[in-house]
Amino acid sequence: MAAEPTSASQSAPSPRSPTERRRVVIVGGVAGGASCAARLRRLDESLEIAVIDRGPYVSFANCGLPYYVGNVIADERKLLMASPESFRQRFNIEVFTDTEATAIDRTARNLTVRDLKSGAERTERYDVLVLSPGAAPIRPPIPGVDLDGVFAVRSIPDSRRIRAWIDEHGAKSAVVVGGGFIGLEMMENLVHRGLSVTILEKLTQVMPPVDPEMAAPLMKHIEAEGVTLRLGDGLAAIESGVGAGLVVVAESGTRLETDLVILAIGVRPETGLARAAGLPIGARGGIVVDGAMRTEDPHIWAVGDVVEVEDVLTGQETVLPLAGPANRQGRVAAESIAGRRTHFRGVQATAVVGVLGMTIASTGASEKGLKRAGVTDFAKVYLHPGHHAGYYPGAQPIHLKLLFSVPDGRILGAQAVGHEGVDKRIDVIATAIQFRGTVHDLAEVELSYAPQFGAAKDPVNLAGMLAENVLNGDMPIADWDAIATTEALLVDVREPHEYEAGHPPGFINLPLSAMRERYCELPKDREIWLSCGVGQRAYYATRFLAQHGYAAKNLTGGYTTYRQRTAAGLP
Repeated sequence: MAAEPTSASQSAPSPRSPTERRRVVIVGGVAGGASCAARLRRLDESLEIAVIDRGPYVSFANCGLPYYVGNVIADERKLLMASPESFRQRFNIEVFTDTEATAIDRTARNLTVRDLKSGAERTERYDVLVLSPGAAPIRPPIPGVDLDGVFAVRSIPDSRRIRAWIDEHGAKSAVVVGGGFIGLEMMENLVHRGLSVTILEKLTQVMPPVDPEMAAPLMKHIEAEGVTLRLGDGLAAIESGVGAGLVVVAESGTRLETDLVILAIGVRPETGLARAAGLPIGARGGIVVDGAMRTEDPHIWAVGDVVEVEDVLTGQETVLPLAGPANRQGRVAAESIAGRRTHFRGVQATAVVGVLGMTIASTGASEKGLKRAGVTDFAKVYLHPGHHAGYYPGAQPIHLKLLFSVPDGRILGAQAVGHEGVDKRIDVIATAIQFRGTVHDLAEVELSYAPQFGAAKDPVNLAGMLAENVLNGDMPIADWDAIATTEALLVDVREPHEYEAGHPPGFINLPLSAMRERYCELPKDREIWLSCGVGQRAYYATRFLAQHGYAAKNLTGGYTTYRQRTAAGLP
């Protein structure tokens, strides 16, 4: 972000003349622009406010579009948050839909716009300009990307066209290119429509923001639900097939016959207008703004998917296309324009997605993100508790990974996957991160408890307690990454029948139940790395051996974590 404004008055340009009302023009509605317009009106009745939107709808729930395709949301009108009429009646805000902003004259403070229905151009004067054009789906420059039956999902008309194609052509199959949030949501909703779906993903995992071992249970679940995953294989071309069908050609040469294709490769900030006006664009491809969401130009702000913002965990600039931050940025920009001191704190990338009955969520930094940022002074723990008390019927496991700094224990990130209770735990940890909480805070946080909702030691508490044990030396941990090269003795402390049913290579079996009688068989002149089912018994063994003079370490998360790692292709 750029330097902070030195005073509130600097963030509020003066009107051109005493006879003209101060005019604010906002380019783009949806989350950032619409929230900015509404908040600004609540703060200042004296302003002229106009919203320019290229699409037919100024405010709609774009996160609901996949569910409209899947008929989970059957009525398109449910997606509409506000209409031009409601903006005019409630807030005295002018809204011009089907109108594209084509140029900014920063010297004259004029915006050139074109009516997309008539083609007529005009200029809109502004004292303040807010850019909220969002981000556009990436359409790679490959053959066939513009064929009929190839879709991206950004607007209500997009989802309407997909629905129509499925109905009119009796579509039975689909290829979704990309395994991120939109790709997974589109896959799920196409499955709801009865289509056979293949996901083509260039990376070796779905859900790229999370670490690969945490995506492994989700990938296993997706395949168990009948969806084909083609990982580590990108899109090379799309060809016309038989009738209205298509053929997706993968980089591997594989040819996939299908009735429609969904491009969910990602999005790119729509910075064309800003670039042409000479506004600075950052290294991540977004408009550079300060903490008040103001650009280099003192009369222009920018919000939403088009801007670069600070990652509060790594300190690096990032582009984060999520609705929550966009709404908050719109509010911050409105307060800044109104002359209030304000500051957008940055982002921590809290996100969740439901996939065919399973949920995966994350907040803060991932392990691979920390490594990319050059952060080395951190540790991680894995745990696999039930989402509520084990004695109450229906407990489902939550696979949870917690990352924290060493030695202070500040929470850096968390990821979780499971069938129940995932969102609740990640939201608690996300809140702790916002207040710069530590693992000690997680260990002590008091959460609501009844057997059907949680446990006396909630998974959040357990994660904090495990991390505390690491920091205070009660549970020295070893890293699964190193088991192929370590000189340590590898010991599985599960019962013999569990060990024989499957164990990591190189491990011997010494059950915890026999540890007190047989521990003298273990060497004291080398480290001993311990594993069990989920990490608990190995912790008990670690504590016992440490108090008897052994250099014992726990392989956190146990055999469950090992299997997730191997499923993700990790050593």
